[in-house]
Amino acid sequence: MKMLLVMMIFLANFQICSLEDLTLEMERAGSPLQKEQQEEPAYAKWGKLAVEKVKERYPEDKVVDYLHVGREELGEGKASEKFKLWLRGEDREFGVFVTITFEKATDEVIDIQYEETDR
Repeated sequence: MKMLLVMMIFLANFQICSLEDLTLEMERAGSPLQKEQQEEPAYAKWGKLAVEKVKERYPEDKVVDYLHVGREELGEGKASEKFKLWLRGEDREFGVFVTITFEKATDEVIDIQYEETDR
């Protein structure tokens, strides 16, 4: 936002332009903020897999929230990513911790564990 304001002030000193024109120009150029927002975190693919598998396991319930708990390095070229998904069904609301263990070199899934929680 500061960058936009500075650019508007700078341009106002040289020529009159509308905010719409400036916004269009920034969109064409691709602002640094947009580029940062487009990059996915390293755990994103594992999060998508966690959501997919939970939907398969609980087809009647809806995933309403998602949290990346963290990554654990397990040694011997293995790691795990842990997520907490919050589900809402007709009769209850509950969480499911999903831990995906995989080979770091190949991204081959070794194991997926599920643990229900009421918190």
